[in-house]
Amino acid sequence: MASEIHMPQPVCLIENTRARGLVVQQEALQVLSEVTQPVVVVAITGLYRRGKSYLMNRLARQRKGFSLGSSVQSHTKGIWMWCMPHPCKPGHTLVLLDTEGLGDVEKGDIKNDTWIFVLTILLSSTLIYNSQGTIDQQAMEQLHYVMKLSEHIKLKAAAKQSADELEDSEKFVLFFPTFVCAVRDFTLQLEVNGKEVSEDEYLEHSLKLKADSGPEAQSYNELRECIRQFFPDRKCFVFEQPASRRNLAHLEELQDDEINPEFQQQVEKFCSYIWEKSPPKTIPGGHVVTGNLLGKLAATYVEAIQSGEVPCLESAVLALAEIENAATLKEAVTLYQDLMEQRAKLPTETVQELLELHTQCEQEALELFMARAFKEGIYYFQADLIHQVQAIKVKFCKDNEQASRDKCEAALRELSQDMERRISDGVYSVAGGYQLFKGDEQAVVEKYWKVPGKGVKAHAVLQEFLQSRKTLAKSILNTDLSLTEKDKEMKSAQDQYERAEQEREVQRKEEAEEKQKLQDQLRSREEHVLRLRKKLEDCHEKQLEEHQMMIRHKLEEEAVLFKDGFHEKAFCMRRVTSKLEEEYCSIRSRFTSWIPVVLSVLVALAFVVIRL
Repeated sequence: MASEIHMPQPVCLIENTRARGLVVQQEALQVLSEVTQPVVVVAITGLYRRGKSYLMNRLARQRKGFSLGSSVQSHTKGIWMWCMPHPCKPGHTLVLLDTEGLGDVEKGDIKNDTWIFVLTILLSSTLIYNSQGTIDQQAMEQLHYVMKLSEHIKLKAAAKQSADELEDSEKFVLFFPTFVCAVRDFTLQLEVNGKEVSEDEYLEHSLKLKADSGPEAQSYNELRECIRQFFPDRKCFVFEQPASRRNLAHLEELQDDEINPEFQQQVEKFCSYIWEKSPPKTIPGGHVVTGNLLGKLAATYVEAIQSGEVPCLESAVLALAEIENAATLKEAVTLYQDLMEQRAKLPTETVQELLELHTQCEQEALELFMARAFKEGIYYFQADLIHQVQAIKVKFCKDNEQASRDKCEAALRELSQDMERRISDGVYSVAGGYQLFKGDEQAVVEKYWKVPGKGVKAHAVLQEFLQSRKTLAKSILNTDLSLTEKDKEMKSAQDQYERAEQEREVQRKEEAEEKQKLQDQLRSREEHVLRLRKKLEDCHEKQLEEHQMMIRHKLEEEAVLFKDGFHEKAFCMRRVTSKLEEEYCSIRSRFTSWIPVVLSVLVALAFVVIRL
């Protein structure tokens, strides 16, 4: 079970420096590297000195933590992080990101604001936009960074292959966070045209487009279209002023009876929603992000920004896939070896017993690998997993045989000590000595078979032991003058037959063991093929679900535009929806055509490994 992390206070994740720009802090990356649970990343953005940090402290169930400050200067610089066990989702970690206020006059560099806003969107699963007063045109204009997202984020590294291919911005909805608008110090009535509305309806009314086609209406509609397109999942909360202006300077120190009761209820409602509804952070393909992966994402995006590049999601996912698949492969191989060492009590009585144990451990290792591996490049890592597991299995088989051989040889040495003394004393060098020798030898064999836990080499070691005494037996037989020549020949023939039969028995057992090993290898390859097919089908289903979600979103937008009288925009939206439907059919047909080829290649690779 993954261990929970408890941070006493926030740390800086991405520092905003004048000299070096944005810099990822190693202390924060070290903290995230220890978080192996899925993360729910809740980030807040908005103008500086608007109380963002207070809301984040309440989400952390603390009065203090993120710096509030009490002047007109911005206290939060860069992006600060606070990790804690999720209050409502066991097995998850809640990651709170408090961001530098937008529009800080002391910075004077709007590029910093844009990049911080971009990073906040790329790293979070829920984005809280903190505004003040009302959602009017001025408040909307403060969100102008949304219109620049398509210039500062790329979905794919390669350019469009054809004119019919969708723009990156059309697919942003797949991985952008849910959008929560927090309106502070709200003093109006929640009414539209004299009719009482909910907070969400108030937000949707503020995002409604104008029907005019003039330049002013186009400018008015552009930002709202971006918000509606990029953030289809939207929620709104309004908050009254928490206390008197005199007490706002030390809000975090106020007791509950000094804070506006209505504000407290609104904050509790807000926190409950965020805790219960915010989803885990995922990346394209539906892969759930852990704390360790979140740190690598942050480092990858900041590195791209520092080099003058635009953060590319496809490149980030490929880089993560390479790292995570390699780590998952190592963990799966380690799990297999650890399980085998824990469960295998060498020597086993039969080869089949060891192979059945191998099958159980391999399946558990394969389940771990398939659960955590990215589909990007999975074939190569799975082939490596097969190879490494096979090598460990072969070593266990050899160790099993050696452990059996050691135990059998030790047992025979102990059981034959009396015979060795008799040989030294010349007990068998008399008339009838051969018969006495054979009787003692048979007694040793009978005691040997009663020794428990001899393992897979019991027959082979016994055969070698008897073969080593063949010359001695002949010598005793020749000196046994009491036996007739005919008796000697009969005895010799009988001995030869018994030894030949024992050798044949050993050979039959070895052939049976090799057959079992081959059958187990074939079963293992079939298991890998089945698991890979299921993994590919799951990934394909997720991809189809994502495209279906985009199609539903576009159809909803189209219906709204038709309803509001935007027929030209609605027809444009219909073209986008048609492209999405064509791409949906293309993905389904490509998957149907290439998955049998991939599976055939993996099967062929399996047979090559078997021959090796």
